[in-house]
Amino acid sequence: MSKPAYILAFESSCDDTSVAIVDTDYNVLCNLISSQKEHQDYGGVLPELASRLHLKNILRLTEAAYIKTGLSKDDISAVAVSINPGLIGSLIVGLSFAKSYAWSLGLPLITVNHMLAHIFANFITHKDIKAPFLALVVSGGHTELVHFEDMLKFTVVGKTLDDAAGETFDKTAKILGLGFPGGPIIDELAKKGNPKAFDFPRGLNKKGNYNFSYSGTKTAIYNHILSMDPDEREARLHDLAASVQQAIIDPLINKSISWARVNGIKDILLAGGVAANSALREQLGQKAAKYGMKLHYPGLSLCMDNAAMVAAAAIPKYLTGHYSDLNVNAFSLKGTKLL
Repeated sequence: MSKPAYILAFESSCDDTSVAIVDTDYNVLCNLISSQKEHQDYGGVLPELASRLHLKNILRLTEAAYIKTGLSKDDISAVAVSINPGLIGSLIVGLSFAKSYAWSLGLPLITVNHMLAHIFANFITHKDIKAPFLALVVSGGHTELVHFEDMLKFTVVGKTLDDAAGETFDKTAKILGLGFPGGPIIDELAKKGNPKAFDFPRGLNKKGNYNFSYSGTKTAIYNHILSMDPDEREARLHDLAASVQQAIIDPLINKSISWARVNGIKDILLAGGVAANSALREQLGQKAAKYGMKLHYPGLSLCMDNAAMVAAAAIPKYLTGHYSDLNVNAFSLKGTKLL
């Protein structure tokens, strides 16, 4: 059996700088992340600040990755980097560094779609997953259903037509003055609330429609919260959180299970930042089991943006020689793609 190769990977699509070394058997030797807490004072990510902090952190993390693993540059077989979607300035920092690194060492460059990387984070936790499978990708700016025929061939079978699930969590938390990011905060509050206390709309709930829409849900949540007396809002905060959360995750669960049933899929992969939501994991897992399906999701640390997932998505490309030219550029167009 041949010895696994090592992939050095970079992730800088938003506000986390990450460098990882992963072997081609999906074993993570290190996965270093520098989170940019500087954005918290602004209630969201400032693109220019994010780019400057990536410039500050990426070399430091790369050097630390070699120290942590005991490897040297001579041990690396390929360089991987996410090049879309994301903040264009942040993406360019990571791509420029990866390009120069690959060129200087004469190594192949593998470019990776950020959302595809989230899906492949599952393979780090569950190495035995086999295609075909259905992936539910849920994050701050993306909500998609993606059917994989094999590791390098897939089709987006459903996507958001407007706002994303994660964005709805964040905007709700902002209206309530809870902080950023909103998903983990609402998830925690919802554990003590009644998900049926408030009836918020579910978008595009007709049978056979696998796209998502959260603009109406978000508007209804916003209007209802503003109509509440401040004391009532505070007294019913847990019920509000639980009801909002249920309105967000119901379409994710129902559409995923429905598509999988119609198309005979037995494995569902949950991916993206919202994959860390405890109610989504529990309820989707229960419904999948009811219909003889199996739900897979990464460990909590792998749900957030990280370079190990970029390396994981690069592995099938490395094994089949799908490399990128050094003139490749970053772009911010949304969606899961094979670059």
